[in-house]
Amino acid sequence: MANTKELRHRIKSVKTTQQMTKAMKMVAAAKLRRAQDNITNLRPYAVKLNEIMGNLAANVGGEIDSPYASTQAPEKVLLVVITSNRGLCGAFNTNVNKEALRVIKEHYTAQEAAGNLEILAVGKKAYDFFSKRNYKVVEDKNHDVFANLSFESVNEVGSMVMEGYVAGRWNRVDLIFNEFVNVMSQERTHEQFLPIAATPPAEGDTGSTSDYIFEPSMAEILEDLIPKSLRTQFFKAVLETNAGEQGARMVAMDNATTNAEDLLKELKLAYNQARQAAITTEILEIVAGAEALASAS
Repeated sequence: MANTKELRHRIKSVKTTQQMTKAMKMVAAAKLRRAQDNITNLRPYAVKLNEIMGNLAANVGGEIDSPYASTQAPEKVLLVVITSNRGLCGAFNTNVNKEALRVIKEHYTAQEAAGNLEILAVGKKAYDFFSKRNYKVVEDKNHDVFANLSFESVNEVGSMVMEGYVAGRWNRVDLIFNEFVNVMSQERTHEQFLPIAATPPAEGDTGSTSDYIFEPSMAEILEDLIPKSLRTQFFKAVLETNAGEQGARMVAMDNATTNAEDLLKELKLAYNQARQAAITTEILEIVAGAEALASAS
């Protein structure tokens, strides 16, 4: 058993750690509120934009004449893996990286073997994970959009991806990220970003093929709408990750604070036991000494 001095140092250390985890939980909670507001405000816009694009695609016969649409086989693939820059958020980043490895194993083994698979790391944790495993990381750097999270900063990365697709650098782009469900839960998500595909209207859905008069033409509107929809989709994935990160960190720091409290109880009990044992030993030594003096006299 540790002595009382060691136990006092451990108790002090755990209390300091507990204060830090409490502070980090409060900071994460404040950031989560803003991040949650951002994603909940964007979702209706993104959904409606996709509905309009689906409506137009259905009215032009489901065939989209756009440089962002293609039917060729995915020979050159880009995986956009979106994680956070910082840790202390449980398995949040690990889950995304594992999902990316699963997608590579199940869908893009041939492209990886041929050297036609690249990773775009949005977030330091994804960059560190894949660069250490010798994957081809785009531009060999971390695209940090979380330090100054805005549509403009995210759009720079999204536009680079879209330009690379149009130029033929990739003919398939997938997004992998954590979708924010609630404070306690994030859902690993893998979705196709490019090429876009026309979503056929649901059976019996007559609203998507309504006879509207379009000015300018449907094809022109669709041509202008597709880049906006893609940029919004990319921005939404980053906002989902940002909200999920703050929720995961708040939960992780809350659990750490609770565990620190439990550990403090155990350490205080051990300290009291050690202190009581030391006092008992001292009393026994005093009694034994007094008896020895009495017998000597």
